[in-house]
Amino acid sequence: MTPRATARLQFHAGFTLDDAVGVVPYLSRLGISHIYASPITTARRGSTHGYDVVDPTRVNPELGGEAALGRLSEALRGHAMGLVLDIVPNHMAVGGSDNPWWLDVLEHGRASPHASWFDIDWQPVEPGLAGKLLVPFLGGPYGEVLESGELVLRFDEGSGAFFVAYHDHRFPLSPESRRDLVGDPATVLAMHDPMREDGRQRLHALLERQHYRPSFWRLAADALNWRRFFDITGLAGFRVEVPAAFDASHALILRLHAEGVIDGVRIDHVDGLADPRGYCRKLRRRLRTARPGMEPLIWVEKILAPGETLPATWLTDGTSGYDFMDEVAAVLHDPAGADPLGRLWADISGCDADFPTEVLAARRQILRESLAAEVTLAALALKRTADADMRQRDFGLHAIRRVLMELAVHIVTYRPYLGVGPRSTTDTQLIRQAIAKARPGLPATDGALLAAFDAWLGAEPVSVLPAAQRRTRIMAQRRFQHLTAPLAAKSMEDTAFYRYGRLLSRNEVGADPAIFATTPERFHAAQAARAAALPRALLATATHDHKRGEDLRARLAVLSEMPEAWERSLRTWIGTSSPPDTSVAAMLLQMMVGAWPLDLQPEDAAGLRGFADRLAAWQRKALREAKRRTRWTLPDEAYETVCEDYLRRLLVPGPLLTDIAAFADRIAAAGAVNGLSQCLLRCTAPGVPDLYQGTEFWDLSLVDPDNRRAVDWAARERALDAAVPPGAAMHHWRDGHIKQAVIGAALHCRREAGSLFERGSYELLAVEGPRRAHVLGFRRRWGDAQAIVVTTRLPAALLGQEPRPLAPAAAWQGSAIRLADDAATAWRDVMTGTVHVAQDGGLAVARLLSELPVCLLMPERPA
Repeated sequence: MTPRATARLQFHAGFTLDDAVGVVPYLSRLGISHIYASPITTARRGSTHGYDVVDPTRVNPELGGEAALGRLSEALRGHAMGLVLDIVPNHMAVGGSDNPWWLDVLEHGRASPHASWFDIDWQPVEPGLAGKLLVPFLGGPYGEVLESGELVLRFDEGSGAFFVAYHDHRFPLSPESRRDLVGDPATVLAMHDPMREDGRQRLHALLERQHYRPSFWRLAADALNWRRFFDITGLAGFRVEVPAAFDASHALILRLHAEGVIDGVRIDHVDGLADPRGYCRKLRRRLRTARPGMEPLIWVEKILAPGETLPATWLTDGTSGYDFMDEVAAVLHDPAGADPLGRLWADISGCDADFPTEVLAARRQILRESLAAEVTLAALALKRTADADMRQRDFGLHAIRRVLMELAVHIVTYRPYLGVGPRSTTDTQLIRQAIAKARPGLPATDGALLAAFDAWLGAEPVSVLPAAQRRTRIMAQRRFQHLTAPLAAKSMEDTAFYRYGRLLSRNEVGADPAIFATTPERFHAAQAARAAALPRALLATATHDHKRGEDLRARLAVLSEMPEAWERSLRTWIGTSSPPDTSVAAMLLQMMVGAWPLDLQPEDAAGLRGFADRLAAWQRKALREAKRRTRWTLPDEAYETVCEDYLRRLLVPGPLLTDIAAFADRIAAAGAVNGLSQCLLRCTAPGVPDLYQGTEFWDLSLVDPDNRRAVDWAARERALDAAVPPGAAMHHWRDGHIKQAVIGAALHCRREAGSLFERGSYELLAVEGPRRAHVLGFRRRWGDAQAIVVTTRLPAALLGQEPRPLAPAAAWQGSAIRLADDAATAWRDVMTGTVHVAQDGGLAVARLLSELPVCLLMPERPA
């Protein structure tokens, strides 16, 4: 069945599958049709997110195992609901002692049946690593760790096997080396005691005979010879393109689909796969085969660059919703705020670099520091493809590496999609634009090499090459694509987002902060395109990965309408608070006014402490992600402490804090209008609305782990039980019940008119009058069924001093929605029950939005 709406739930030991059973009746009454679950296969013990999978063949016992999944499935079916699972085909957690496939590779090396399942280069540039894996999990240099006795030989009584242990890490011994360990276990262990010189030498000699080489974790950035997820060494790339690897890692998912337990999947980080198109098509085919007659749901987690579209040939239902999250946020920003806020940021930060410049600098830094090993892997693969052609073998490795790095920084999407067939027009344009931008930064002598890169990256079809060359070329292309995807993510979302602070509401996953706002016309065009191409795509406005909660972003968007007022306040606060770094202070103060709890008073000492703790965790992460004065790999704790001390000084009761709190309160009502508009647009636009857990109340969360805090489900159930209509909830709007009421009313409407919202067209409604820029209106139509959606845009200019998120009637200055000739004349607002009758072919906005800042109209049927 086509989902009506999904609810994303984060599963972990503190919220299990059985816990979700108790939430099912509430979600059903709210209007949710499917639970959209975080990964539930066996992850590393204590995982709070599930993406560090160690065994994809079993349901995580920490979540209750398969028995609990069965109970959840039964509860869902009892409420006519479905289940979609987040799956992780791109990588697995390694290190530790809990991934049997990885441990088998360590034990048997290339002879392991699982060796081809991990993306390992067995002939790396480091001569000492030939035929071995680098396992950089040691906390210090190898020699120091060995001398300290932290690397130690152990004997497993259960299996009767010796292994080397390092804290929680298990390093199995090869069968050949185990055979040489003669004698009783106690004697063997004593002979390899690292606290004695002779024992240490024996232990070192034993380790040298293994199919792996333990090393200091810092060496990973330079010498790692296997693909990982981004720069996280604890997550190894998984080669799902290998048939046996696909079958083993998907057996559980296919069986659960065949048994009717799940209805589809969301594919995590699809751009990390060697062949996203081939994988998605194969997965759809296998799911169809597993459950004939049931078309599975397949969503992909993909960040679309500006102008990029999801390829239709992948045969997916769409993305997981970051594109919609960007579109709806951008249309709620005032483009007039871009330049003044940009000048303010440049002046206060002392940096006049625009966002593209920041990204380019971040890309170069990430390539040098975080992804140097990945650069080496790609350069070696490209060198091998050059050596396979007598015309190109004189291109040197260092030259290839130099051109590769310059070319990679100019790939503007996550990656191209290269394969055996001809290169697409889109990818040709992408790569040749990157070559053109790279050329000025390279010596003129690299011109021939740039032309070779164009050929290697698809200008010369792989299909025309001899078999051996074809394999080498395909691997080179894959290594290139495996480099550009993490480079895009690490440089933009995990670095530049934390350096550039023009307006933090635009620094969000899926967005390009260089694009400050979009017009209603472009927003409407994007929705119409989705209705035509991907009507079952997910629509998200909050996720487990967002940098800022959806209503925090909605509140900060108000600053785009009042840049002068924000500048006056920001300069005053910075000028009177002696910050250690003005750019850090500017970002922090944005977060303070954006996240200020609606019930927090500036005299509430306990509340302020809790708020300060949350902000301090966000700021520490922000400083380290920016990678300027401090970073995760080399933290400057003294600097971080100075910044935290400043944060806590700001939150001491006094005149400064009172002024900050007053400003937050000043923009709170307009922020709530944006939040409700964003909410209704998500629930009614083409696609499937996705509710992130708990965000049916105001979502002023910060970056993870703050956005993954426990949800007070009981409070939400009580609010739903009260059945307060949206109009009445306006009187106590600060508690968030009004948002839940709007969601409930909209989803109830979707339940009653399913085909209209699942398949209906999307048509822009014309707005007339002086306030037309402040209205977003559209019609959905399917046959004789139709609905009209009207929301408020840019509310600050409308509200004035109004303390509620509702513009006074006079503010609309006679603006009206112009109806199409075939539209109904009488409409009932499903939020309030009010009937509106068209006059002269139009509906007055002041009347439509007299009780709420949004409305959803359905034709009024004659009594």
